[in-house]
Amino acid sequence: MHRLVLRGLAASLALIGGSLQAAQIELVVDYPYPDLFNPVHEEIARKFTEKFPDYTVKFRAPTNEYEAAAQQALRHAVTGQLADVSYQGLNRQRLFVDRGIAVDLAPFIAAEKDWDKQGYSESLMSLGQVNGKQVGIGFSLSTPIVYYNLDLIEKAGGNAEALPTTWDDIIALAERSRQANPGTNGLHYDWEITGNWLWQAMVFSKGGAMLDAEERKVAFDGAEGRESIQQMGRMVENGTMQNLSYSDAAQLFVSGKLAVLSTSTSRLAAIQKQIGDRFRLGTGLFPIYAEDGRVPAGGNVAMMFAKDPERQKAAWEYIKFATGPEGATIMTKATGYFPANTLPIDDPQGLKGFYEANPNQYTAVRQIPWLTGWYAFPGENGLKITDVIHNHLQTVFDKSVQPQQALEAMTRDVQALLK
Repeated sequence: MHRLVLRGLAASLALIGGSLQAAQIELVVDYPYPDLFNPVHEEIARKFTEKFPDYTVKFRAPTNEYEAAAQQALRHAVTGQLADVSYQGLNRQRLFVDRGIAVDLAPFIAAEKDWDKQGYSESLMSLGQVNGKQVGIGFSLSTPIVYYNLDLIEKAGGNAEALPTTWDDIIALAERSRQANPGTNGLHYDWEITGNWLWQAMVFSKGGAMLDAEERKVAFDGAEGRESIQQMGRMVENGTMQNLSYSDAAQLFVSGKLAVLSTSTSRLAAIQKQIGDRFRLGTGLFPIYAEDGRVPAGGNVAMMFAKDPERQKAAWEYIKFATGPEGATIMTKATGYFPANTLPIDDPQGLKGFYEANPNQYTAVRQIPWLTGWYAFPGENGLKITDVIHNHLQTVFDKSVQPQQALEAMTRDVQALLK
C-alpha cells in the first residue's frame, strides 16, 4: 500500500515538475532596428505570452542593422549563445544555411493542419527558402518605392494622379521642381541602404541578375547593369541629386525642401509622422521596365536557431504568432512594412480599413506581383562583396568616376572575390 502511495506521489511530482519545466521555457529572441521594432516586438511578445502562458520571451539588445545582426548571430554560434528565434535580413539567410545554423521549418509546416489556409502564400514563402530549405518565414517585408512632395511637383507641372513610371521621367520632374521651387532640391536615391539593395532593384527591374546561374561570374555588367549605372549617373549629372547622406536627404524631404525621394517603404510611417500637415505626400511604384522585371523584397524573416526539441516547439509557436494575422497587423500598423501573411490585408478586422485610410501604405502591397528575393552573394566573401559594391556606387554619386568606369571596376573587384 505504501509503495502504491509513493508511486502515485512520484508520478504526481513528475507531472508537476513537467508542468513547471514547460512554464519555465524562456524564449530568447533577437532582432535588428530598435527604433522601428522595439514597440512592435514588445507588443507581439505581450500578446503571445497571454495566449501561451507556459512561455516567456526574453529579448537580446537589438542590433542597429541587418549586417550587425548577422555578425552577432555568427559570433553567438561560436560561443554557444544563439537565440531561439532570430530575425534576420532576407539577404542574410544564406549565411546561416551554409553554416548549419538555421533549422529547416519544413517538418513543422508539414505537421500543421490546414497550413494552406493560414495566409502564407507560395510566393511569399519562397522569400524564406534557401537551397531547397524553408529556413525563414517573412515577418516584415518592404520594397523600394518613390516618395513625392505633391505640392512641389505640382508647381512644376507634375500630376499626383499620373506619377512618372520611368527613371528618366522621374529625374526630369525632379529637375523641373528644383527650378520651379528655388531653395529646394530635386531628388535623392537612397543607394546606400544596406549597401546594394537599390542597386539590385535597378538591375532586377530590367530583368537582369547579379550573377550567372552557376554563381561563378558577375552578370550585372550586362545591358541591364549598364543602363542602371547610367541612370544613377544622370541623377547627379546636372545637380538634380546632391551627394548627401540619407539622414540629411530625409531631413530635407520632411521639411518640404526635397521633391522626390526613393527609398524603402519601411520608412513610410516615420516619414509621414515627421511631415505632419506640412505638405501633401504621395507614393509611387518603383519603375519596372521589362516583362520579367522584378523588385527585390527587403525586410526580415523569423528564423529558428533552437536545437532542443522542447525549445523548438515553443519557437515554432512564437514564429507562427509573430508572422500570423495578429502579429502581422501589429507590425504593419506601427511601421511602413507590409506583412508576409495575406489574411489580414483584406480583413475588415485586420488591415483592410487601415489600407483604405492610408493609400500611401498600400503602394508596396501593389508591388507584391513583382517581388523577387533579395540576392545574397555566395561564399565567405558575401559580406565583403556588398561593401565593394557600396564603395563603387559612391564614386558615381560623388562624381569622382564616370558611371561606366565605376561599373567596370565594380565588376572586376566582385569577380575577384567570387574566386
